[in-house]
Amino acid sequence: MDQINYPRAGQNADDKTRVAVLLALSLSHGINDLVQSMVAAIYPLLRTSFSLDFGQIGLITLAFQLTASLLQPFVGLYTDRRAMPYALPAGMAFTLAGLLLLSVAPNFASLVIAASLIGVGSSVFHPEASRLARLASGGQHGLAQSVFQVGGNAGAAMGPLAAALIVSPFGQKSLGWLALLPMCGIMILILIGRWHTGRIAAAKINRRPARMALALPRAKVTASIVVLLALIFSKYFYLATMSNYYTFYLIDKFHLPVPTAQIFLFLFFASATLGTIAGGPIGDRIGRRNVILGSILGVLPVTLALPYANLFFTGVLSVAAGAILSSAFPAIIVYAQELLPGKVGAIAGLFYGFAFGMGGLGAAVLGRLSDLTSVGFVFQLSAFLPAIGLLAFFLPKIDPGRLAMLE
Repeated sequence: MDQINYPRAGQNADDKTRVAVLLALSLSHGINDLVQSMVAAIYPLLRTSFSLDFGQIGLITLAFQLTASLLQPFVGLYTDRRAMPYALPAGMAFTLAGLLLLSVAPNFASLVIAASLIGVGSSVFHPEASRLARLASGGQHGLAQSVFQVGGNAGAAMGPLAAALIVSPFGQKSLGWLALLPMCGIMILILIGRWHTGRIAAAKINRRPARMALALPRAKVTASIVVLLALIFSKYFYLATMSNYYTFYLIDKFHLPVPTAQIFLFLFFASATLGTIAGGPIGDRIGRRNVILGSILGVLPVTLALPYANLFFTGVLSVAAGAILSSAFPAIIVYAQELLPGKVGAIAGLFYGFAFGMGGLGAAVLGRLSDLTSVGFVFQLSAFLPAIGLLAFFLPKIDPGRLAMLE
């Protein structure tokens, strides 16, 4: 089927509508990521309730991350060619089903299935929602990605807080109370689907020949995509350390109670939200390559110092690490989309999928390594991962203005 060529965002579209769409996508992203981050936040509770070891915890994360990663590139590639306005509420329905199963799961196998269902929801949500955010960007692609992603980061930050305030005191079954959130998300995404249907109708009326072109030679584009994927590897392996094992690290090293450790994890995710807000707009102004370089390499001194800090500076350094590291992802997504204009959904699916996959693999590998050594050793080893950011020096400079004309 021929690719649908939408009118350029901002043409024949009301600015207020586009802002509302971006905010709705950001809010629904927050709901999606709150649910998925809460899975990791309740690991101490699940470990006690089900007598899990670190390897089993890693396998739960791997199940979630694999289902969240394997489908994403295919969803993005498909929706680039054939629009599916109501794919987003369908994806949120999988998230709802996974959360409900998690609230009543009686054994380890059902925990894995619940995590897998939540992963399927994410695999449908991220590439399509990211593509719609670009459609509603009005040409400010970095800003639109930041607005979209900051909702996800805010939701991820709220997950540990919800775990500390609701799940820890009231137990596993209290997860069912939070099912109202994905239910609201489904309603919001149905409205987004209606807006998207209208855009599709307008696109068919105003259909024009596509003028997509590669900005660089194909070999250089391929090499650049490989470099970006390597950066995603370093970023998400380190984030797997923080999101899955930071609470255990704090409990083991500083003897913190579980709710206090979850508050520290909340602060880390909250700082990641601030970094995401900044990354996209700064990339629009100074160039995505500069943001990528500054983010990936700038976090290296912070991660190297964190395993040797006292409790106070552990909190300070983890906040700095979250903010600096997270500023890169909006820039990476938009930079990759500029490398391959016309493949917006496919690129979003590839990078979100790879990110989830690396997060899952990292959780499994690091969990097993924690069983064999210690959580403290894993933090010392992971501190060197941002050094892979040196590869960013090989990324070429791109003229986004030229790409905007081609779109």
